[in-house]
Amino acid sequence: MTTDHGHPAVRLHIAGEWCQGGTGRTAPIVNPATEEVIGAVPLATSADLDRALEAAARGFETWRATPVARRTAILHTAADLLTERADEVGRIMTLEQGKPLAEAAGEARRVADTLRWHADDARRAYGRIIPSAPGTLLTVRREPIGPVAAFVPWNFPAGGPMRKISSALAAGCSIVIKASEETPATAAALVECFVEAGLPAGVLNLVFGEPAEVSDRLIASPVVRLVAFTGSVPVGRLLAAKAGEAMKPSLMELGGHAPVIVCADADPVKAARRAAHAKFVNAGQVCTSPSRFLVHASLLEEFTAEFTRAAEAVVVGDGLEPGTTMGPLANERRLKALERLTADAVARGARIRTGGERLDRPGYFFAPTVLTDVPRDAELMNEEPFGPIAPIVPFTDLDEALAVANGLPYGLAAYGFTDSAATAERLSAGLEAGILSINHCGGSVHEAPSGGVKDSGYGREGGPEALDAYLVTKRVSHLLAP
Repeated sequence: MTTDHGHPAVRLHIAGEWCQGGTGRTAPIVNPATEEVIGAVPLATSADLDRALEAAARGFETWRATPVARRTAILHTAADLLTERADEVGRIMTLEQGKPLAEAAGEARRVADTLRWHADDARRAYGRIIPSAPGTLLTVRREPIGPVAAFVPWNFPAGGPMRKISSALAAGCSIVIKASEETPATAAALVECFVEAGLPAGVLNLVFGEPAEVSDRLIASPVVRLVAFTGSVPVGRLLAAKAGEAMKPSLMELGGHAPVIVCADADPVKAARRAAHAKFVNAGQVCTSPSRFLVHASLLEEFTAEFTRAAEAVVVGDGLEPGTTMGPLANERRLKALERLTADAVARGARIRTGGERLDRPGYFFAPTVLTDVPRDAELMNEEPFGPIAPIVPFTDLDEALAVANGLPYGLAAYGFTDSAATAERLSAGLEAGILSINHCGGSVHEAPSGGVKDSGYGREGGPEALDAYLVTKRVSHLLAP
């Protein structure tokens, strides 16, 4: 069933059933490219959340007892279904979130591969036998931690939920996931793939609701054994504190303010093109988006000119329109934040090289923006813009650039450009970040770990490390001849 706007009707998924919230409360779903209401998302009540928790408890007992080969087969089937439906899931994603259709469909295909990776990696959650005393068998076992409560934002409507769902299910856990109310139908489309693949009822439960109400209820429940969150630092602090009060481990993938250091021996044109491409992906609404550009003074003008050309070549528009390379921001809040950051920088002496304003058309569109002469005390240099704004500042000494890059409490991603192996090693050793790319601005990949340091969180998603948070390490000592 779809609305008049071609957007699927949204439901909660609890205990294997699609349902409305208990009171019928809903929130509007808005197309950010048109500002039109295209649907409604049901908001769960406390009773709905309790049903989801009860279902997760039962689902965990079923799923943990399912042979790993059977679990893997179900997850691969879900991945295959998602791959088949990637174009349609991408269209839903574009309607809700705004990113260009090619980006959205690509995201759906990519997360299907993420699911495949984690499904296979679960087969390698090995324990070990430890040499010990005669007559004693000393082993280490890896077991699923239990039901998971997960919370994800709107910027990657398929990627955000799948990183939590795939790790939890691969490890043998059940999950109650609160996806974003702004992009609910994408999450529901993912869940539908698991349902059709034969996932037992209660193993995967999808809810929406008032964020504080949902997090309070889920985290406090004795059913939940792990809290997994992706989002902003302030909200992450709150959820981590709630989990700590209940003595529950948590996985926190929080925001950053990724520096880019362009060294004196780098190719400024290549660096500018690669950095600009990364900057405007998803309209800059990426936790790992490059957001502070520290360029050696000798390369400043050439880098800035090429970066500005790249920004002006971006085709901004509705993500469903052919040729669009950057869609709108997700909501009015992001627009106001970018207007504030730009105005503050200009008031402090920054120069707008291109963009700098909202586009005069319906939708939450902000022009790709390049700023120079940005002082270090500007809000833009200290607050993650989460949008298509690039402040470019010069440096003359690499130690100075590293000090600036590390000077904020964030440490999610960082980038460096250099033609020197020795300098690349200085950047690798010196930058305080959980994710570092040299000579490109690479994003997260399912075969390698991603996560932050300092205020950007803890724990890792992706790679063999992805299952760590979802597994308990148990030591078993067995006296064979009592």
